[in-house]
Amino acid sequence: MDPGSQALAPPARIASLDLVRGVAVLGILAANIVGLGQPMVAYGWPGGFLAPPGPFADELWGAQLVLVDGKVRGLFTLLFGAGLVLFHERAEEAGHGSLLLARRLAWLAAFGLLHWALLWRGDILLSYAIAGLVALPFLGWPAGKQAALGLAGYLVGAAVLLAVAATVAAIDPGSLREARAEDLADGAREAALMAGGNHMAVIAHTLRQHPGDLAASALWALFETLPLILVGMGLVRMGLFDGGMNPRRQLGWGAAAWLAGTAVTAAIAARAMAGGIGYADSLIAPAIAAFPVLASTLGLLALLALWGQRADGWLARRLGDAGRCAFTNYLGASALALAVFSGWGLGLFGKLGRVELYGVMLVFWAVMLAWPGWWLARFRHGPLEWLWRCLTYGRRMPFKR
Repeated sequence: MDPGSQALAPPARIASLDLVRGVAVLGILAANIVGLGQPMVAYGWPGGFLAPPGPFADELWGAQLVLVDGKVRGLFTLLFGAGLVLFHERAEEAGHGSLLLARRLAWLAAFGLLHWALLWRGDILLSYAIAGLVALPFLGWPAGKQAALGLAGYLVGAAVLLAVAATVAAIDPGSLREARAEDLADGAREAALMAGGNHMAVIAHTLRQHPGDLAASALWALFETLPLILVGMGLVRMGLFDGGMNPRRQLGWGAAAWLAGTAVTAAIAARAMAGGIGYADSLIAPAIAAFPVLASTLGLLALLALWGQRADGWLARRLGDAGRCAFTNYLGASALALAVFSGWGLGLFGKLGRVELYGVMLVFWAVMLAWPGWWLARFRHGPLEWLWRCLTYGRRMPFKR
C-alpha cells in the first residue's frame, strides 16, 4: 500500500468489487451474445454466421475485438482471484482451513460441467474451478510475488497460444479450408437441432461431438485463467479496491494502460479488417491481441475500482446488485438465451445479424440489472449464490432477510 493513501473500510471494498463485478457480468454477455445466437464458429469469425451478419459486420467485429473480447473475461478472472482471497480470509477468521475453499471450487466445477452440457458450450466456470484449485498453494504468498508470477505466467501463456494459433493458420490452405468446412458443417447441424426444439438432442450433440471442449478448458485454465487469478490475488491485497493505492497514481497508470492497450489492439483489428476478415484472421488476431489486452484489462480494472470506491446513484446501485448476483446472472443469461434462440422458444438461433444480436443483449442487460435489487431487498444472496453457499458449507444457510 502507498503510505500516503487512506484505505477505505472493508464494506467499501466489497461495494467496489460488487460494482466492478456487475460491469464484468454484463460485459461477458456482450462477448458471448454472438456465440449464444449463432454457431460457435461465428463467435470469432463473421463468415460463420448462418444469416447475413448485417450492416457494419466487419466494423462491429473490430469494435468487439478492441473493446470487449479478452477484456471482460480478463476482468472477471481478476475479480475471481480477488474473491478467492476474501473468501479465504473470512474462512480463516471463522476457523476453517483451505479445505472449505477447495470444496467451493469443486462445486464450481460441477456447475461448470452442467452449464457446458445443458446450456451452452462456451462455459468459463470449469476453467475457473481448475485454475482456482491450482492457485490455492499461492494464497499465502506476498502480494507482490503473486502479481509478478501471474504477469509472467500470462505472458508465457499468451506466447504459447500465439504459437499454436500461428501454427494452425500457417498449415497448407487445403487443410485450413477443411477445418473451416468442418466448423461450418457443425454449426449447421447445431442450428438444425436448435430449430427442432428437442433440447435433449442438442445435449447429445454436445456430449458426442465436443468433449474436446473440456480439455480446452483445462489448457485455458493454465495458460490464461491461473495467471490472471494470481494477479487478482495480489491486486486486492495491494489495495486496488479500497484506496490502499494512491488514487491519483492509480488513475494515471490505469488510464495510460487502458489507452495504450486499446490503441495497439485497434491497430491489430484494423490490419485484420483491411483485406476482409478471413478464417485465419479470426485465429491470429485475438492471439496477437492477447498481449495488449493485458494492459487494457489492468487499466480498465484500475479505473473501475476507483469509480466503485466512491460511486453512488441509480446506476452504481444497479451494477452493484448485479455484481452480488453475478453467478445467477451469468448462468441465467444462458438459460434465457435458450428461450430466445431454441426452437421450443422463439426459435431465433442463426437468424439474427450482429446488430440484432446486440439488441437482444440490451434486453438481457435490462433484465440482469432489474431483478437483483428487488431480490436482495428480500433475500441475503442471489438464488444460485445461496445454493453454492449451501453446497460449500454442507448445510442450509440463512436465506431470507
